[in-house]
Amino acid sequence: MYNANKPTASELPSTAKLLKSTGIAAVIAAGLLVTIVMPAEYGVDPTRVGSVFGLTEMGRIKVLLAAEAQAEEAAEASAATAAAAPAPATETTSLAPTADATAPATAAPGAAPVATAAQAATRSDRTVLTLAPDQGAEIKLVMEEGATVRYSWSSSGGRVNYDTHADRPGTSYHGYAKGSEQRVEDTLTAVFTGSHGWFWRNRTGAPVTITLITEGAYSEVKRVV
Repeated sequence: MYNANKPTASELPSTAKLLKSTGIAAVIAAGLLVTIVMPAEYGVDPTRVGSVFGLTEMGRIKVLLAAEAQAEEAAEASAATAAAAPAPATETTSLAPTADATAPATAAPGAAPVATAAQAATRSDRTVLTLAPDQGAEIKLVMEEGATVRYSWSSSGGRVNYDTHADRPGTSYHGYAKGSEQRVEDTLTAVFTGSHGWFWRNRTGAPVTITLITEGAYSEVKRVV
């Protein structure tokens, strides 16, 4: 039978050494928690070390995005009720639709369509809405798969949280982009036929005005929330 060599009492660490090692480990863990974990995960930076390395801003964005995700879930759950109720005032100014210069005006009798609905026409709209502190709003464009929209939106009162996404029957959420900005200008191409647009929430502590300008192939502008 194999007999392991047991350490002698003198070779074992004393209680004082164990307590000292445990205390050192606890101090290191607490230091990491305060200087790295709290700033990076929660945006809390009591030592200001996280701000030096950009961890605090990252943590604040994580917290904001988590709050927005919860808000979006609540908004989706109440979307049917909200759609039936009168929506808050939203100003939308539309220009006359214009034919797409790349699509022929007519097709030969009996021939297949020469342009899809996504390519058939373009329109341009300017939508303005005001958000009170902590209020959210969602604007959607009805688009065909493959349709493209050029858009820009800006906030009059600083950065707001936003989520650019889409939905359709059977698909409750498809994300394009999200974050916290004062102005965004980009192009959106519909990955499927459905509703595509933006959700904003005002976390500035004061009312802000969102101005959205869209131009492209879509058939409707609607306020969902």
